[in-house]
Amino acid sequence: MTENQYTDGNRAFLQAIMVRGAFTLSEGKSMLAAILSVQEEKRVDANEVSQEMFDSYIAAAADAVSCFEYEIHSTQHQVTKNRIYAFVNSVSDALTQIATVRTPDELLYIRRLIDAMFETNNTKRKEVMAIRSMQALESKIRKGTSEKSITQAEAEKLLTILEREKWLERSSEGFYSLAPRALIELRSWLVDTYNDSEDLDAWQKVKFCEACKEIVTVGERCSDLDCIIRLHNICEAAYWRSRPSRTCPKCKLEWKGGNFVGEKAVTSLEENLRQKGRGLKRTRPSQLDETSDDNDKEPEQGQEDVTPGSKRIARRESSPTSERHADLSLASDGDAEDD
Repeated sequence: MTENQYTDGNRAFLQAIMVRGAFTLSEGKSMLAAILSVQEEKRVDANEVSQEMFDSYIAAAADAVSCFEYEIHSTQHQVTKNRIYAFVNSVSDALTQIATVRTPDELLYIRRLIDAMFETNNTKRKEVMAIRSMQALESKIRKGTSEKSITQAEAEKLLTILEREKWLERSSEGFYSLAPRALIELRSWLVDTYNDSEDLDAWQKVKFCEACKEIVTVGERCSDLDCIIRLHNICEAAYWRSRPSRTCPKCKLEWKGGNFVGEKAVTSLEENLRQKGRGLKRTRPSQLDETSDDNDKEPEQGQEDVTPGSKRIARRESSPTSERHADLSLASDGDAEDD
């Protein structure tokens, strides 16, 4: 595109991209429609902006900023499947964009937050790669081992800002995870920082979808804990349609599903334990009734009287509760051994 072809509309669109940092396809078309409405002096609806027209404006914006070492990348959201566009720095240190308007203490907090996602909460048994909102406010995340720290109120405010700027996402279950903008911007940095083996078949902290080759922080995994094959939920259906059988392409185990990556690695376990707890509560009355009937009977000759069954039931029920407290830790001792 020549200088004469690059109009004020193109400049306004680029400025809108830079201000937002990240936006969906729908948001982008609405931005462009508003600009065209002013430029053409008549109302232009977002649904009138064709994909071809939108792509041409994106290409012009990307070309205009390329000489300044910036790029415009796109990806699909791992959950909603929406197309996301992000304005990213192509060569500077990966944390440069996030750190631009942050204090040194805030930057250290952000680094500890990401460490918690990809180190502490990311083991062979539980690949969560997210952090509960309460855990994000704990002193070990806010302060770490250095004197540099931020208060709980400052941490809450920073988390809100990072979410508004689309660096982080907060789920309905209260988990913070890296948003598409951060996954695009930090892709190389995440691999360099958390993957420590040159063996491409070895288990790594950061893994990629077998179908689309993008980072997986939400999806499913192979049932073999040492296998590196992962799939986004949004990629799974098309991927298996292209395969002759539903088996892992690497280790050849049957892909049964239910081995989750992301916060569901924790929430599904919690739900299973709740279901088991409800099952025990439902069976307890009948068990107690049977035991009560047995206790009303006189022992047969030669049969030893036994401790009431209700006490035995109570002892058996203590095990799931204790297991729940042990298993629901995002970074259990057993997980640490896997590393």
